[in-house]
Amino acid sequence: MYLVTMLGNLLITLAISSDSHLHTPMYVFLSILSLADIGFTSTTVPKVIWDIQTHNRVISHAGCLIQLSFFYLFGCLDSVLLTVMAYDRFVAVCYPLHYPVIMNPRLCRLLILLSFLISLLDSLLQCLIMSQLTFCTNVEIPNFFCDPPQLLKLSCNDTSTNKIFMYFIGAIFGGIPVSGILFSYTQIVSSILRLPSTGGRYRAFSTCGSHLSVVCLFYGTGLGVYLSSTVSHSPRKGAVASMMYAVVAPMLNPFVYSLRNRDIKRALQRLLN
Repeated sequence: MYLVTMLGNLLITLAISSDSHLHTPMYVFLSILSLADIGFTSTTVPKVIWDIQTHNRVISHAGCLIQLSFFYLFGCLDSVLLTVMAYDRFVAVCYPLHYPVIMNPRLCRLLILLSFLISLLDSLLQCLIMSQLTFCTNVEIPNFFCDPPQLLKLSCNDTSTNKIFMYFIGAIFGGIPVSGILFSYTQIVSSILRLPSTGGRYRAFSTCGSHLSVVCLFYGTGLGVYLSSTVSHSPRKGAVASMMYAVVAPMLNPFVYSLRNRDIKRALQRLLN
C-alpha cells in the first residue's frame, strides 16, 4: 500500500509538471496535494515497516514529538489545500469569465505560501501542547504511530487543559477549512442548478467531481477516526480507523483523480510513453 501511494502520487506530480497544458491553478494545487499525501503517509508507514522487520516497536519521546509535528504539518496541509482547491472550483464555476484574472499566478503563489504557513503554525502549536505531557515510565501506545488521543490517556499529569487547547486549535484549523469548502460548494451547486441545459450542468459538475470525491474521502475517514475514538474503547478498532485515514485515503487519491479526469489520463499516457 505504501509503494502504491508513493508511485501513484509521484506519477500525478510528474505528469502535471511535464505537461505544459496542465500548468493551471487547479493542477498546480493537485500536484502539491500529491506531495503532501506522500509526506503524510511517509510520516508513519516507514516506521511501521521498520518495526515489523526489526521486531523492535520502540520510539523515543523526541522521535514521537517529531512524528507528531510532521503528521500535523502534512495533515493540515492536505486540509488547507482541499479548501484552496474548492475556492478554485468556486471561481471556475461561478465566475468563469473572470477566472484567469482572479486566479492569477500571484494569487496562486500566495495561496500556496499561506497553506504552508498555516500548516506550520498548526504543527508547532500541537507539538507544543503535546510536549507538556509527562509519562511516568515506558508506555505502550495502542496504535501504529504516536496517536495524540492515546498519548493524552497515557500521560501521568492532568491533561484537561491540554485537551481544551488541543480541541480549540483543532476546531480553528479544522473548522475553518471545512466551512470554506461547504460555502464554496453551496455556491457551486446553486450556480449549477441555475444552468438551463442538462449538458451544461453535467459539464459543470464533472469539473468538481474528483475534488468532491477526495474531500469526502479525506474528511470521511478523519471523522471515522474521531467517532471511533469517542464511541468505541477498542484499541484495535481505533488503529483500523487510523489506518484508513493515514494510509488508505492518500493511496486512493491518485486513482480518484486519474480515473475521473481525461487531462490527467492523457498526461500520464504521454509521460509513460
